[in-house]
Amino acid sequence: MQLNRRSSLKLGAAAMTVFALPRLSLAQDANSYAVEGGDVVIHPVDHASMVIQTPAQVIYVDPVGGAGKYANLPAPGLIMITHEHGDHYDAATLEGIGTEVPIITNPAVHAMLPEALMARATAMENGGQAMQGDIGIEAIPAYNLTEDRLQYHPEGRDNGYVLTIGGKRIYIAGDTENTPELAALTDIEVAFLPMNLPFTMTVEQAAQGVAAFKPANVYPYHHKGSDIEEFKRLVEAGDSGSNVIIANWYPNGEG
Repeated sequence: MQLNRRSSLKLGAAAMTVFALPRLSLAQDANSYAVEGGDVVIHPVDHASMVIQTPAQVIYVDPVGGAGKYANLPAPGLIMITHEHGDHYDAATLEGIGTEVPIITNPAVHAMLPEALMARATAMENGGQAMQGDIGIEAIPAYNLTEDRLQYHPEGRDNGYVLTIGGKRIYIAGDTENTPELAALTDIEVAFLPMNLPFTMTVEQAAQGVAAFKPANVYPYHHKGSDIEEFKRLVEAGDSGSNVIIANWYPNGEG
């Protein structure tokens, strides 16, 4: 199934299964956000991988590194993939964390999925929209702008996502630079921005992006080798009013 920028759909009943959500001791106040109907809890896993626990279901974003990394986290009701690079997409991990879980991804990853995974996957083009139960999903273009980085993430291929959950909007940038589409975002409660070279942004570019779309809260992620304290300083020196949250995206170190 494929969605383009003029398309929207409500995913089928199999994609709307509601999973019981245990209260996990690893959730921290800084990672919890009140929405209509309960809380959204953010669980950083590693680098670009995260688990988003919502009042209705659990969303895995770019799960890689083997199913064992997710053994102590709640089971997913939805998996979302931004693009094909190995730190974002791993078929073996997808196969190991759930055999019936629906997947949303960009068309390039959809085309390379093994048959069993493709059967439960939906491709969203840049600009596409979908509903997963009560959760709204928008596919935001994710791409490089700097001349010597264009080969990493060409325009039109990869996705970021905006999720609307209980009246709050959460932006997961994927691998991108400070694009016009990023700068044009509005009413973002929580944002996740990448900042590492040569693949995404410098901390200065990321801070400029924050100044443009002014999320209430922003996490630097996918930041291996970058000075995230400098990012925090730059954001706080500006007028966005954004709260910078430094989370542990590298539990085993950045090596």
